[in-house]
Amino acid sequence: MFSAWTVRKSGLEPIAVEVGNNMSDSREVMNIRQASQYLGVSPDTLYKYVNEQSIPAFKLGNRWRFKKSKLDQWMEEQSTDTETRGRKRGKAATKAAGQQ
Repeated sequence: MFSAWTVRKSGLEPIAVEVGNNMSDSREVMNIRQASQYLGVSPDTLYKYVNEQSIPAFKLGNRWRFKKSKLDQWMEEQSTDTETRGRKRGKAATKAAGQQ
């Protein structure tokens, strides 16, 4: 369904406009679909993270919910961990290369 129209010489033409799918319109509490879009992963991947208890989530009734602030904090922690591991590997790789 189209939510906007434009006037052309040929008459009215629909304009495809995404409504309510803008991340600036995101809410503090998101469902699995919204959180997966926000994180850029599939819902199946997000369910996997939930089952592994590696991502902050809570159940509201029988549905998983995600707080945006907690996801932001989790992403920051993940990026910090990745940077730290990368530096450690870099040193090990440098040391190994020097021994050959």
